[in-house]
Amino acid sequence: MDIKLLRIDSRLVHGQVANNWAGSLGAEAILAVSDGAANDELRKTLMLQTGGGKVKVHVLGVEKAGRVYKNPKYDSMKAVIVVETPADIVRLLDLGVEADEVNVGGMTFKQGTKALSQAVYISDEDVKAFQEIDRRGVTQYIQQVPSTGRTDLMSALKSKGFIS
Repeated sequence: MDIKLLRIDSRLVHGQVANNWAGSLGAEAILAVSDGAANDELRKTLMLQTGGGKVKVHVLGVEKAGRVYKNPKYDSMKAVIVVETPADIVRLLDLGVEADEVNVGGMTFKQGTKALSQAVYISDEDVKAFQEIDRRGVTQYIQQVPSTGRTDLMSALKSKGFIS
């Protein structure tokens, strides 16, 4: 699989992902990878409609996404993979998904999270997952849309006092 973008976005598939990212990267498919969404028919149905015919949207659980990634049938598929949490990235890496970098697009506020940036709110569990991803040599950056600049995630975590 030709992964054009591996992104963390708690909203999974929405206009920024379907239009801005997938379009600018020439992706033919968006894989929304979430165990919760894959088992929620309403959520799944809404996401499947987001591609607007330009890009095919698939909603998969994490384990299934790992199998699809390894399936030779999809070797040439140009895909954007979107997950909800950094822990999902760790799980994908454990399943053999190869990545050089991870885009952190948006992680919405939830009870117990703290602001890392205007669009990224993180928990202690998220910080641990980001550190694990970093240990594996994967570059992580914050960037909402292709037209805005990138911020190095690990530098942001340090500057905000989440890690030393």
